[in-house]
Amino acid sequence: MPILDQLHPILHSGQATTEAALQLFDALEPVNLEFMMGRWRGSELSTHHPMDGLLEASNWYGKEFIDPETVHPLLFQDGQDRIFKVAPSLAAMRLSLRLPIFKQEAMRPLLRLMTSMSATEASQARLRMMEYRHQVTATMIYDQLPINDSFKKIDDNTVFGAMDFKGVPQPFFFVLRRE
Repeated sequence: MPILDQLHPILHSGQATTEAALQLFDALEPVNLEFMMGRWRGSELSTHHPMDGLLEASNWYGKEFIDPETVHPLLFQDGQDRIFKVAPSLAAMRLSLRLPIFKQEAMRPLLRLMTSMSATEASQARLRMMEYRHQVTATMIYDQLPINDSFKKIDDNTVFGAMDFKGVPQPFFFVLRRE
């Protein structure tokens, strides 16, 4: 079965097993740095990862790649649909992984307030060609977090991302669509 035929039901449902997501990630074509330039709208792919639902609950918008040295890894949307950049926090990431309460509907206003308090205009990551799962592809490296996001091409305007967080055995998966 062609890879896009396998991807369609997964992308439509927004869910997969980790094994299925890894198999699809491995089968996709790597991308280069130039391909990743621009602003991308993101969505999560649920694989029962501890982060599933967290980005959605915090009103995550996506990522922006200006050049290899200037990357905004976390774009969020405020209540007036304005997009703002956020400086990631290792303490907040670890706390949210341990306390799934932040993903609950009642906690969303607090989570969004905490996110807005981390707004920044400074670049928080960079982009390099790196090997992940035996293939070299464009990879975003966070400046202050032990996290790399590797990207594979679904089509000319869509990539499949795998977040590799040191100390978390399971990757977190997401899809980015070019604006």
